[in-house]
Amino acid sequence: MAERADGRPPVIRRVGAGISVAALLAAFAVVLGALFRHPVQLVLAVLLLGGVLGAGWAALVRRGLPAVAAAALGGVAAVLLVLLPGVHAYALLATAAGLAGVSFATARTALGRDLPRPPRICRTGPARSGVLLLNPLSGKGVATASRLGDRARGFGARPVELGLGEDLREVAERAVAGGADVLGMAGGDGCQAVVADVARRHGLPFVCVPAGTRNHFARDLGLDREDPAGALAAFGEAVERRVDLGVVDGRVFVNNVSLGVYAAVVRVPGYREAKVATIARCLPELLGPDARSRLRFPGPDGPPGRAADVVLVSNGPYRLERLSGFGSRERLDGGVLGVVTVVVDRARDVPELVTAELSGNVARFPGYRAWTTSAFTVESADPVVDLAVDGEPLRCAPPLRFHALPGALRVRLPPGAPGASPAAAAPKGVRRAVAALLRVLAGRPARG
Repeated sequence: MAERADGRPPVIRRVGAGISVAALLAAFAVVLGALFRHPVQLVLAVLLLGGVLGAGWAALVRRGLPAVAAAALGGVAAVLLVLLPGVHAYALLATAAGLAGVSFATARTALGRDLPRPPRICRTGPARSGVLLLNPLSGKGVATASRLGDRARGFGARPVELGLGEDLREVAERAVAGGADVLGMAGGDGCQAVVADVARRHGLPFVCVPAGTRNHFARDLGLDREDPAGALAAFGEAVERRVDLGVVDGRVFVNNVSLGVYAAVVRVPGYREAKVATIARCLPELLGPDARSRLRFPGPDGPPGRAADVVLVSNGPYRLERLSGFGSRERLDGGVLGVVTVVVDRARDVPELVTAELSGNVARFPGYRAWTTSAFTVESADPVVDLAVDGEPLRCAPPLRFHALPGALRVRLPPGAPGASPAAAAPKGVRRAVAALLRVLAGRPARG
């Protein structure tokens, strides 16, 4: 969407801002009206729904009599929810949710690209001898289905498909030895990290082509994850920026390293094919009453000896709404690691954690902590520790030492790429969002 020469947002964005603000006010009006006219039914509907969710998850992570008791309480809450007199409470809640959805959707159009602070970039010419490595197994064959190899040739890049059993790092090193001046990778985040490390070691620019399952790195670089072929344009006339990398015991990661519950689940056979079922099957052992975390690490203030059930160390801090989605990062050039830890009391905290997770407010869970650091060490009483490095399962002997590599990787991006991660493009909190929308409505840029 073209911006006006004077920097003022175009009319369509101002209209979107007006619709977004109006829909948000209408949602609040519906909720307030419902509380005034039907306070008992509405409050009971919310409380009973929370009771069903909390009891269900409490039953999931417990064994024996406590699990039966939790399931029974959840069943009673579900019956009472169904028998709640009248349907107006549900209808009003659904109406408010629908209006909030309209507000969020139009806000994306209204805010445009005003909020992200543009990274430092420089324009660069086409690659002279670019090489694109392809993993045909990543993302259920995205590279093959999208004909990325053939399309890469259109930008002057030589495609190299990873063969069965071949070592990706060795293939990348051979490409460098063969004269590659730009290295690209079409695959998942684990593959991106390996090739990015090779490019970093040789001082070569790197092209990220999202051809995996989640493609978090591509998303936070501002690439369109639904258009892997579009990323190939970075082999032509492109823009270049520097981003950070993270390291754990000598292994580079582009996104994050998980320890604790998530890392243990990733190692379970069949996890990738049936994630929800695997998590449900494993939670009783991982968060049950007999489970005890053996991870130890210094907190943000330095003293050692803390323990946690979930530890997430990331290449740049995430803005997390849910642990399951790993959120998004506002920037990849801050020069620091992000650390998130979650401590769960099995007897009390699981329902509250689940509620916070489902509502997208995991940061409000009492056992949640987050901070940034340039280096981080995790100890454990176990001889080996399960990790998930950019989603790939791994086992390492403790202590695990993490550190950041600020500005270590040169990344080439297509000039027309969106250029901002979801976290950078979205304001923090309702108050800032409304303020940004009001600025657009008044004809000013969203960022004040």
